[in-house]
Amino acid sequence: MPELSRSQLLVYAVIAVAVIVIGARWIRSSGPGPTGGAELSFAADSAHEAGGTQDVVVHVAGAVGRPGVYRLPAGSRVTDAVRRAAGFAPGASEDAINLAARLSDGQQVVVPGPGAGAASGTAGGRTGPISLGGATVEQLDQVEGIGPVTAQKIIEFRDQHGGLSSVDQLDEVDGIGPATMRTLRSALQP
Repeated sequence: MPELSRSQLLVYAVIAVAVIVIGARWIRSSGPGPTGGAELSFAADSAHEAGGTQDVVVHVAGAVGRPGVYRLPAGSRVTDAVRRAAGFAPGASEDAINLAARLSDGQQVVVPGPGAGAASGTAGGRTGPISLGGATVEQLDQVEGIGPVTAQKIIEFRDQHGGLSSVDQLDEVDGIGPATMRTLRSALQP
């Protein structure tokens, strides 16, 4: 076998490094499991965002196959998060959440379990906080301190800002003051 020149060795080394980097990125981005808390580092998140891609990190909880924290591409929907969390668990109330809602960074998606159908959004049947990510005007109207006009303003604000990552963002909605915010923190979740 003929001996390789220095420039040929350099070219092969560059190709090998490129293949390793591309392979590592592919493996990292295609992992189906949740991103564990130890794997999420703020330095990695900052470096990732500085690179131009703005993924969203969401917490999927409730009646799903694998609850956990997941990184998804920007523009993903609730249905993508549920699919990434191994789909609905047996008995999940699939119609109780808006699967078409756009995800926002830091959002928690809670899939209700058995007996928590769409009617659970009423004041008497509600057992937990309403998710701002998929709440309808009718569901928000049932929350103390929110009427139909304010509920519509919340939906419009959510749509304009690509979702809500915190209940505290509602402070920016016209008609919601400090007293209402105290009530909303216990009745709503991002």
